[in-house]
Amino acid sequence: MGTWGVDSLENDGACDYASEVASSTDFVRLLATFDRLLKQGTDYVQAADAEEAIAAADIIARLRGRFGKRDAYTESIDKWVEQMQRRKHSPSEALVDQAPRTVARIPSEPSELLELWTDSEELPVWKEAVEALLKRLQ
Repeated sequence: MGTWGVDSLENDGACDYASEVASSTDFVRLLATFDRLLKQGTDYVQAADAEEAIAAADIIARLRGRFGKRDAYTESIDKWVEQMQRRKHSPSEALVDQAPRTVARIPSEPSELLELWTDSEELPVWKEAVEALLKRLQ
């Protein structure tokens, strides 16, 4: 796991995902990410899918003006968000509604990302970061 922190965009998978979204002109990738994870229901969630879903939810929060941590890792997605806001492009309410449901599924078993964080000393801090993201999505 190429992870250096607990925040949404502090791992390789999430940064790669955000870069892909930042090169798009719409919200199709975000919608596909939420749909893929939500369709899994109570099935096992792979870590890569969970990282992308958390990143997608973070992007939705940013699009709604609720930015989290801003640094060099978020620079490209922050610029994209600002462009979308300037153009008055905003996600549909259906897409916005999917974000917290998707995030809430990730720290519940069966989830590979939960397993990986459980094996570290940072589990409580990661759970706090997930809760903070959920609050930004409200």
